[in-house]
Amino acid sequence: MKTTEPIRNKKQVRELKDYYIKRGEIRNHLMIVFGIYTALRISDILRLTWDDVYDFENSRVRSCINIIEKKTGKSKIVALNKSVIAAICIYLAAAKPSTPLIINRQTGNAISRIQAYRIIRAASESLRFQNHVSCHSLRKTFGYHAWKGGVSPAVIMEIYNHSSLAVTRRYLGVTQDDKNAVYLGLTFSA
Repeated sequence: MKTTEPIRNKKQVRELKDYYIKRGEIRNHLMIVFGIYTALRISDILRLTWDDVYDFENSRVRSCINIIEKKTGKSKIVALNKSVIAAICIYLAAAKPSTPLIINRQTGNAISRIQAYRIIRAASESLRFQNHVSCHSLRKTFGYHAWKGGVSPAVIMEIYNHSSLAVTRRYLGVTQDDKNAVYLGLTFSA
């Protein structure tokens, strides 16, 4: 079995984000953007409804969502950044109360996890990514780039709702190149 990897290269992250928007497949674009910027598991993304992300009474995208994680049963508040909000706004024409955010147009239900996987794999294969990219790669990509941007692994652990820092370290996909950069970049001023 292949190990799911984060997408470490920022250019590849941008390419993946843009892949479906360039094809006019805004639902798929939204799913990928949601995964990269919220660190939610695909099972939690697929459970979201328009009511979770859009305030129909005030006609505005919510700045935060409150969910109960399917896997852990824990409550979680997730702030939606400008990239997620922009992706939601592009997709607003599909907004209907109580309907799934990532909807299967034929059934009216949310798409399946298998379909989500196929969507992400099709894009990564078309873009010729070398690493194994799957639904969980989106979640791992969030953590990897947060860590590379200076966010404490302890904070990332809290965002992921992990039970230990050891689990978070595995998620971050730290490579020898990452370790070497620390060794080579550390300096002390005189």
